[in-house]
This record gives sequence, structure tokens and C-alpha cells, in this order.
Amino acid sequence: MRSQLQPYNQRTPCGACSVQLRVLTSPEIAIKNDRDGMADSCFGGVVLVPIRKPHASPISSPSRLKASSHSRKRFLFISMAAPNPSHPSLLVFSGGTAFNGVVEELKKLTTRVAHVLPVSDDGGSTAEIVRVLGGPAVGDIRSRCLRLSDESTAEALAVKRLLGHRLPIDALQAKSEWYEIVEGNHSLWKGVSLPYRETILAFLIYFQNQILRRSSESFCFSNGSIGNFFFAGARIFFQSLDAAIFLFSRVSDIPSESLVLPVVSTNDRLTLGCELWDGTIIRGQNEISHPTYRFMEPINKGCSYVQTLPSRIKRVFYMSSEGRNLLHEVFPIVNPIALEQLGKVDCIVYAMGSLFTSVCPSLVLLGIGESISTRSCPKVLLLNGSHDRETAGLSASCFVTAITDALNRTYGDPDNCLKNLPSEYINALLVPKDGQIPVDVQSLAAQGIFRVITVDTIHDSKVGVIFDPKSLIEALADLIKEYSQSAFGAVNCHDCPKDQTRTGDC
Repeated sequence: MRSQLQPYNQRTPCGACSVQLRVLTSPEIAIKNDRDGMADSCFGGVVLVPIRKPHASPISSPSRLKASSHSRKRFLFISMAAPNPSHPSLLVFSGGTAFNGVVEELKKLTTRVAHVLPVSDDGGSTAEIVRVLGGPAVGDIRSRCLRLSDESTAEALAVKRLLGHRLPIDALQAKSEWYEIVEGNHSLWKGVSLPYRETILAFLIYFQNQILRRSSESFCFSNGSIGNFFFAGARIFFQSLDAAIFLFSRVSDIPSESLVLPVVSTNDRLTLGCELWDGTIIRGQNEISHPTYRFMEPINKGCSYVQTLPSRIKRVFYMSSEGRNLLHEVFPIVNPIALEQLGKVDCIVYAMGSLFTSVCPSLVLLGIGESISTRSCPKVLLLNGSHDRETAGLSASCFVTAITDALNRTYGDPDNCLKNLPSEYINALLVPKDGQIPVDVQSLAAQGIFRVITVDTIHDSKVGVIFDPKSLIEALADLIKEYSQSAFGAVNCHDCPKDQTRTGDC
């Protein structure tokens, strides 16, 4: 019997492509089978299927890619495999760069991972998209989606190569290459079959049309990310960041049990701010972490030197993006799916990376601290291997304090503050061997954190000491296994006279 979900048909936004998209809306995941064996699948509220017969695509196996001639229409059906319950489930708070290096290794342990990322990064090519078209920053989301995307076939690699491509730095060369791509003439389209080509191209053309509609703003394509342009086009067309992520995930064939979650699901621009201990307020994530001083200067996040902050960071918070009072603090609503995942995963991870602009923006939202503090599971901080502009002079215990203050919202509105202990948020540290950040074990113990594990490292020519991906995931897997066997269970114990942690002997 046909699903009771009511679909509506809508042509692709460009008007130049004959592909139609069938969009089903639903508040929950659903798979319904009709009498011909054709299924309508809904995930995260939206499903997209081209309504014309696709060519056979090697990006998915035959069991996951089917065609049907039902009702004179032909559908591309992408099914979603059920997750393996024997694999551990994780939730990772991270940005879009540092943790990317271990994503591939993490897949070998489990694909049941919820990646929670901020949407406030106003640097890179994202800055130009936000300046002209508005909306949330999608760069970190796109970066993680690309890392999770399929690489098992030639077409999968071709799609990944296309969506991962960056235009030249030179503005004129970038614009010329962009038109080659959007006109379908670029060599990057080689190896991408017709249904994927038309779907991707439709949203790139829609993105281009949105730019042309804003003729008063001159869009600079310099160093632009094709994946970011595709993301922005899909988000604006569907008026939904979740729908754009779903579309990108299906085009890139990301495992269905791997979730890429914006910590705030919004169509509005989000602006991050920080307050320093000397009272200085800095507006904009890029101004906090990688400031630039010349108009339209390309942002180089890999730059080896940036000017130090005049004072240490006290807190990060969200600021108004509109109106006169741009220093006004605002309180975005956390993505409910992130809260749902926090309540049931086997392990919570605070990833390495920019502490105050990649990790903390997800932690300061109402509900995050409350959810984490109630969980009895491994809560693991992956310590950075080196300092950056945000963390100069900090020790390991200072990282713990910063995360605790963010989750407790210590320096924000007194009515929204929590009083939880560090050990209610973090019960283990994975530390890179020979890292630059001092590991003050006694101070960590005073915070109720006794599990500090050193992990093998490698040297990166750009950023210095980083975790060896294989060693890191092995250490993380051992922690999860140990906890599941009740050999390790550091959670806060309110009945303990020392008011620190509880183990099997407490």
C-alpha cells in the first residue's frame, strides 16, 4: 500500500535541467513499501528522488540503488542500511578541520557517529557566501561530509573530487573556472553519471542565480569551494539546512548511521563573539582565531603566525547579526537531534582543534551541559598537540576548565548558569605524546579527572605534533570497551565524601 505521506513534485531550481525532484516531508524516519516493491524513504524530514530514469550508477551497490517504472515515473531509490548495534556509538564535538584527519580511521571502529559542528565559522569562502546570501556558515559541515563520503568506486571518487574542489586564488581565474563548471564543461564532471551530474548541477545553477539576483553585491569566487556553493544552493532552495545536509549526504553516499549535525539548525546567520579577561569584546569567529587586516584578503587558516590576543579568552557567546545593537547577546536553540543523540550514545568526545571557536560554540547552548552531566559514559577530551592563538599558555587543566565553564555557562546570564563539576563533563583525557601543552596531572586530579592516557603521535609540517590516527582510535576503542566491562566508570558521585568521582570501589 502506498505511503500515506503526501508528496509534492517540484522542478529543480535552475529551470535548465529536465530532472525533477520528488520531495517527501515527514517528521520522522520512515520507509514504506508499495505493491511493486518501490520504497519511499524519509530521513531528517526530506527525501529527494529524481523522477526520470537514471543511468546505472556505480556509487551504490545494486542492493542500495533500485529503479522502478511505477505509474509511468522512474525513481532513484537509495535505501538506508540498519546500523550494526555491536559497534559503539559516539557523539563528537568538533570543528571542520582538526578532527578530519582521524575520520577515516574512526570508520574502521564504527560508523555510528554523530558529528556535531558549529555553523558560525565566518572565514574562508564561507565568509563570501554569508556576506552576499546570508544564512549559516556551512564550511565545517561540508568539510566533514566530504571526509565521510564514499570512496569505493570511480564515480564516488569523481563526485568527491568535484565537491571538494577549490577555485583558484586569482579572482578572474576563479570566476572563469566557475563558469566552466556551472556550464557543465569542466573536466571535473568526467566520471560523474547523468543523475548525479544533473542533481549537483541543478543546485550549482540555483546558487549562481541567487548571486545574480543580488546584483548590488559583487561576489568574489576567489578560493571558493564547489561543495560550499552546492550546499548554499540546496539550503536556500529548500529553506532548510537539514535538507541540504541530507541531499549532500545522499549524493556523497555517506553511511546513513553517520550523522552530520549542525549544533543549531537554522537558516539565519550566526555570529560568534568572545569576551577576553581584560573586558575586550571580539566579534566574529575569524577575528577571534585568524584575523585578517586587508579588505578581501584570502583567509589562511594554516598560517604559521597570527598576532596574539591581548588577553586570554574568558567566554564565547552568540551575538546579534542584525539591527543596531550588534553587541547584544542572543541564545540560539540547540538542534534537538543533537540532544537526542547525547542521551543515548556510548561515548562523548570533545575533539582536538580550536578550543574556543570549534568546540565551545557547541557547548554554550542551553541543554548541552544539562544533557552531558546526566550521562554515565566515557566523556573524553582529546588534547591538542600544540597551542594556537586562542590557547596560548594554557595547560591541560585549563582546557578542562574552559570546557566546564562553557557547559556551565559560568560567565553568562546568572539565571542560566550551572554548577556542575569538571568530572561530570570529562572523565578521561587522551594526550598526544611529546605535545606542547603541559599535562598538569595533579591539577587534573583536583578536578576529579584521573584517567590520562598518552597516545602516539606524528609530526605534521604545518601544525606540528598531532595524534597518530590509528593509535588514537585504538585508545578510544579501549576506553569504550573498558567502560562497557565496568572496569572503568568515572562519573560524579554525589554520595562520595570527597565529591569527586565514583569507580567500582567507591
